[in-house]
Amino acid sequence: MLSTVNIVQRYGKRVLFDKISITLDGGTRYGLIGANGAGKSTFLKILSGEIEPTDGEVQIQPNLKMGVLGQNQYAFEDFTLKDAVLYGNKKLYDAQKEKEELYMTGDFEDDAVNARLGELEMICADEDPIYESEVKIEKLLEALGFPASQHNDLMSSLTGGDKFKILLAQVLFLKPDILLLDEPTNNLDINTISWLEHELKRHEGTMIVISHDRHFLNNVVTHILDLDFQNIREFTGNYDDWYISANLIAKQAQTSHSKAMKEKEELEKFIARFSANASKAKQATSRQKQLDKLDVGEIKLSSRRDPSIMFKPHRDIGNEVLEISNLAKSYGDNKVFSDISFKVEKGDKIALIGGNGVGKSTLLSILMGELEADSGAYNWGQTITTTYFPQNATDIVVGSEKLYEWIQGHDPKWHIDEIRKCLGRMLFSGEEQSKAVDSCSGGEKHRVMLSKMMMDSANFLVLDEPNNHLDLEAIIALGEALHNYQGGVICVSHDRELIDAFANRIIKLNEDGTIIDFEGDYEAFVAEYE
Repeated sequence: MLSTVNIVQRYGKRVLFDKISITLDGGTRYGLIGANGAGKSTFLKILSGEIEPTDGEVQIQPNLKMGVLGQNQYAFEDFTLKDAVLYGNKKLYDAQKEKEELYMTGDFEDDAVNARLGELEMICADEDPIYESEVKIEKLLEALGFPASQHNDLMSSLTGGDKFKILLAQVLFLKPDILLLDEPTNNLDINTISWLEHELKRHEGTMIVISHDRHFLNNVVTHILDLDFQNIREFTGNYDDWYISANLIAKQAQTSHSKAMKEKEELEKFIARFSANASKAKQATSRQKQLDKLDVGEIKLSSRRDPSIMFKPHRDIGNEVLEISNLAKSYGDNKVFSDISFKVEKGDKIALIGGNGVGKSTLLSILMGELEADSGAYNWGQTITTTYFPQNATDIVVGSEKLYEWIQGHDPKWHIDEIRKCLGRMLFSGEEQSKAVDSCSGGEKHRVMLSKMMMDSANFLVLDEPNNHLDLEAIIALGEALHNYQGGVICVSHDRELIDAFANRIIKLNEDGTIIDFEGDYEAFVAEYE
């Protein structure tokens, strides 16, 4: 269906890909993984034809439809929601719109108009044989949380996250033979992600998806494409299957390398010892030939690096942690939530979940003093010190300062050596720590924020979607850090693996303003309520 032949991609002296040749089969769902900066999105853009490789070519079987998840959320501002989804099949969209225009303004006594209408009817019949496009669009929109009353609203009326959902509906509506998805779970709540998993598992063509959601990859993909060492290795199975296989291959390579190095060392010792000895000269020459033939090779260093996240509270957490009483918040006529009450106990690590728009981020902003509630109260215990990872972290981590200067700006008493150690834990080398904050990518800014939080040494962590922009290795490290942390946690996340790693209490905000307060882990919560 789709293949690449010796794809090379260079940016100046940097080689991103070095002769990638791979064939991707129909009926197969591939997860494309790799460290941040390895080139996953670039590879997808090469496959889609958006960018040309430095060398090599992409080969696609003729007459196949390719669907690519759009990334420009503002490309359809003047479209209705229904039309934006219909645009996913541009051929059908153009035919339907031209047909509507002709029926409204055309001269039906003109043979040319009637002939053109006939052509347009044929195109519509080819693209939509049983005339189900409108029903399909309505079902997609409703599944993504848009009621029928909203379907004719303009895209400009939606928030950024909801615009992205429309782009997702757009590419799914096409039902392409080749489906390319870059981070499709961004801005989706847990229930919508589950719906998307079900939809993608029904895809009959070739699918390639980039995602940092391990649970999603495990549920959806049948194969893993591991982008590392400037090339791609294919593995059968999901992410967990890849993890086992990749670690086994790495251990075998290390064992073979160690064995070859030991043999090399023994041969060199023998040659050095006996090459000048006439009686042993023949054996020494033979060993030299063995040494010349010995392929020691080298262990390639993976581009993957595991951060070491560690939150250490400066003091123990007391028995009085946080009490929330009858909190309410509205924006104009839009009631976000009302009468929210719960008490956080010592030892609680809470995952705060719920659909988009139910007020999770708003609640955290109130608790951190960034917003005022309309009514109600909250009270932190006297022993509690908090540190906060806001949802808009990428907008906060800004400035021309060097990374360590930006962190030190939050507390001049912090020692520069400790700041550098925290940045090092988050995989910023000595040289990288001196670059300007504004030059950082989204993922790097999130790692800077986590470095700052480690310096805070607080005994209560408040986190709002901290996994956004992080790669799989960083998300796993964050889950382990939250699990090992000796303080309290409230964390908003749609990443089920992250929630599974740390949460011992689940609080779900419902659309009707009520809450479900569940003592136990996420798996038990799902068994009880989902």
